[in-house]
Amino acid sequence: MDGGFGNDFITVQDDDGNELELEHLDSIEHGGEFYMAFLPADMDEDDEDYGIVILKVVVMDNEETLITVDDEDELSAVYTHFLERLSDAEES
Repeated sequence: MDGGFGNDFITVQDDDGNELELEHLDSIEHGGEFYMAFLPADMDEDDEDYGIVILKVVVMDNEETLITVDDEDELSAVYTHFLERLSDAEES
């Protein structure tokens, strides 16, 4: 993970099989784990479900896979870290 900002897009499926296109905002390491932050690319900013999507990078069968973060404390800490990085980037 390079940790840089970019405009890459990925498509993921939710638990119901619905496809969601996400725009990659940033990748970070936090607590020895890697995370990626995304914004929904195919959603209006006024949509109630619009917001930062944080996925954890795990290695399964020698391939990187993105999974949801189920632990609320972990998610909150990573979310705060991403917001700090975004704020720092805007100030530079």
